[in-house]
Amino acid sequence: MKKRIVAYLDYVDGLLKRDDVDWESAIKNHKDQIAFFSHERLVHLIVFVLVAICTVVSILALVISGEIVIIPLIIMLFVLLVPYCMHYYLLENSVQRMYDQYDEMVSKSGEYFKSPASKY
Repeated sequence: MKKRIVAYLDYVDGLLKRDDVDWESAIKNHKDQIAFFSHERLVHLIVFVLVAICTVVSILALVISGEIVIIPLIIMLFVLLVPYCMHYYLLENSVQRMYDQYDEMVSKSGEYFKSPASKY
């Protein structure tokens, strides 16, 4: 997924540098991609939160029961939690960047509001 996101962001950046672009179809395609990546972001957020909750519950179970058998479970959950956090971070920032690209694409096709506080 990371390769796909990075490749698509680079593709749109390349489009934005050109002048001979059909902005209507490019904007429609970009909206479809934003919807796709937003859905992916939501799914990964749900999984990330569930893994985080399981990790916290496991740590609480260890503290309350004192059973050291729970420690491997906690380690495995942390091993899952770190990559999920990194992947969700990539998805979130990429979708935010796509919003900025969308604003720039629409402004090239006509007058459009863009927030001055917006950044990648």
